[in-house]
Amino acid sequence: MPIRLVIHGGAGLIKRDKLTPEREQAFMQVLTQSLNVGHAVLAAGGSSIDAVIAAIVEMEDSPLFNAGKGAVFSHEARNELDASIMDGAARMAGSVAGVTTIRNPIRAAHAVMTKSPHVMLIGQGAEAFAAEQGLAIVDSSYFFTRHRWNQLQKAVAKEYIVLDHDIESDSLDPDSLSDDNEKHGTVGAVALDCYGNLAAGTSTGGLTNKRFGRVGDTPLIGAGTYADNRSVAVSATGAGEMFIRSAAAFNTVAQVRLQNKSIAEAADNTLAEIAAIGGDGGLIVLNAQGDYAMRFNTSGMYRGVIGNDGTARVAVFPGGESPVSY
Repeated sequence: MPIRLVIHGGAGLIKRDKLTPEREQAFMQVLTQSLNVGHAVLAAGGSSIDAVIAAIVEMEDSPLFNAGKGAVFSHEARNELDASIMDGAARMAGSVAGVTTIRNPIRAAHAVMTKSPHVMLIGQGAEAFAAEQGLAIVDSSYFFTRHRWNQLQKAVAKEYIVLDHDIESDSLDPDSLSDDNEKHGTVGAVALDCYGNLAAGTSTGGLTNKRFGRVGDTPLIGAGTYADNRSVAVSATGAGEMFIRSAAAFNTVAQVRLQNKSIAEAADNTLAEIAAIGGDGGLIVLNAQGDYAMRFNTSGMYRGVIGNDGTARVAVFPGGESPVSY
């Protein structure tokens, strides 16, 4: 059986002139580490679920991505984190939303899936449950990064609610914050193990300057995450409200399973639907034969893939180094 792991670290209007070579190399290094850690699980006969968790934890622990340690700040200057995970074999799923003290929200989502009768827990209840399960609980100051704090100050000054990747600089020129200049920084992974089982997971800090307990597509099964052995595993990144309205992940799964669409065509159709209602972003998709697609309708998406040969391939802009068309 083939093994495969595909990851993303967010999509958006990523500008080459704003992404310095040093910062790009830092992203590539973390993406490669994420792939290698997840691949080690699969190569040792581990499950697709464990590989997804391992890969996402690597990105949650990095300050570069809008998840875990690198999460953006809400309007109330809090880091409010969401995550979800799904097992394609039994279609079990778990998620958490609006948590502020769980070091690795993807682990909490997995605990909800495996240790509770529920699918989603939110806020303080989710945090209490995670603590009961022995997961790492941290002070909220753990999530502070200067880069994200500066983003919040610029967004508050301009009264914008923005995402993550459009401007890759610490200065975040406020003149470039416009209605068309949004940023997406969610992380995600889809995996196929040697037993033929698929899994998908997604984790995010949401929107810079978000208010009123806003929750996007990431913790919603069927919107930001879905996995079904009969079809594909999907993880999404992008304009969350539009991905919810399009049921993006399940939409993609259903096209492959019920309409016999190719995985790339299904992803492109979903992204077209999202674009039609004013959104953009990207999808990673993987089937039980190891075929995959990494599709996006933005200028770039941090992404990577690794398979049986153990060679990690990562890219940001269209073209990249991965052996698929973008």
